[in-house]
Amino acid sequence: MKLLLAGLVLILVVETHAQWYRFPVEAAQGAGDMWRAYSDMRGSNWQESDKYFHARGNHDAAQRGPGGRWAAEVIRSVMAEWVQQAMCRGHEDSAADQDANRWGHNGGDPNRYRPEGLPGQY
Repeated sequence: MKLLLAGLVLILVVETHAQWYRFPVEAAQGAGDMWRAYSDMRGSNWQESDKYFHARGNHDAAQRGPGGRWAAEVIRSVMAEWVQQAMCRGHEDSAADQDANRWGHNGGDPNRYRPEGLPGQY
């Protein structure tokens, strides 16, 4: 009976954690989503579009799963500090970027921040 119970517990534990191998793949894909959003932002050269691309990159990465969510959090926190130091942007603008990041990261629709007239390819 103890052996049966131990076997059942082992099966439940293994099934619960059977997806561990996906984390690094999701993290890499999430980092790719963040990079794609950044590249699109630079390529679009559209005024007032940075909040949209922040939200989109975080949203796409978070949709990948736990690894993507983790990658978005790490990239977001590191980049926020670097950008603010390098560009000496105002605190209000940085806070608005972080709000857009959180919105997308939590599953919000990035189009909330989409500027009028931004080409459809983005």
